Amino acid sequence: MRLSAPDILIDINRVDALRGIDLRDGYIRIGALVRHAEVASSALVSAHLPLVARAMRHVAHPAVRNRGTTCGSLANADPAAELPACSVTLDATIVLLSHRGRREVPAREFFLGLFETARRDDELLAEVLFPVAGPSERFGFDEVATRHGDFAAVGVAARASLTGARVDALDLVIFASEVRPLLGVEATEIAVGQSWSPALIEKVAAAAAAEMQPMDNLQGRGDTKRRQARALITRVLQGMMYE
Repeated sequence: MRLSAPDILIDINRVDALRGIDLRDGYIRIGALVRHAEVASSALVSAHLPLVARAMRHVAHPAVRNRGTTCGSLANADPAAELPACSVTLDATIVLLSHRGRREVPAREFFLGLFETARRDDELLAEVLFPVAGPSERFGFDEVATRHGDFAAVGVAARASLTGARVDALDLVIFASEVRPLLGVEATEIAVGQSWSPALIEKVAAAAAAEMQPMDNLQGRGDTKRRQARALITRVLQGMMYE
């Protein structure tokens, strides 16, 4: 997109330490060289990261999935990309390396704005650590796009922890309509401690939509995206309710 014009390009494809998908201490580690296609076909991801597995169905087209990487998507920080939204929803950890050593940044502090992140100019995004799914957690993901695989106009990623019908925790992220993934704070406050029900879902969807600051662009006006997000949230949470 000609947003940068580097003087030097370094090929990292032969750095074996940046490869691999591993289960380590309650986290799934995805290295910087792991392609989207590897993540989509990974048994570890399917078993332990249901949200990422669902999101991968929407990521790009085959030619892109065979070359693009999970960590590359995070580093690029396109607001319409699925994986930044998943990393915020799951409260993942971004691992950065430089000559000073290793630095870990929570995904919820990593995305600063449109194509802007907390990565410093001399740092390499080496890997991302996603916490494995707990037994009481449910997940949902959906988006609106012109064609399947295109960048979304608006999307929703969600994680809920339940005890019976009671909501113990809810992480709800709206993406593509904002300059960075938007974590719904008011939606969480409304849901936690309440019983999972259609009426609660409507309240959560309305609160999350009210928190939005959607962009006007070629994919639609902000008010249109707000309505789309509210409908998507309702659909996603209803699907989670009846899992």
